[in-house]
Amino acid sequence: MPDVIEVQFAPDHPTAAGHFPGNPIIPGALLLDAVLQAAGTGAGVIRSAKFLLPLRPGEPMRVHWETLASGAVTFECRRALDAALLASGIIELA
Repeated sequence: MPDVIEVQFAPDHPTAAGHFPGNPIIPGALLLDAVLQAAGTGAGVIRSAKFLLPLRPGEPMRVHWETLASGAVTFECRRALDAALLASGIIELA
């Protein structure tokens, strides 16, 4: 059974302003950092990551992750309001 945590970046998060002016989104690197922290991996190698939809500052996101028998972690980031898939991938633990 996957684990889930909700994450929300502040509406005025400093990285969003430059990503993109007038149409801010949360950068993919911040989404991946949230995944690593949620899964409690501390450090890991992102084996694959696919970004499908943007996350806007202030929108809540749910990070779903599951540790496989191999020790790798699969993840999905979904917008909390409508469960739209934002990103997915696999992390190999360091």
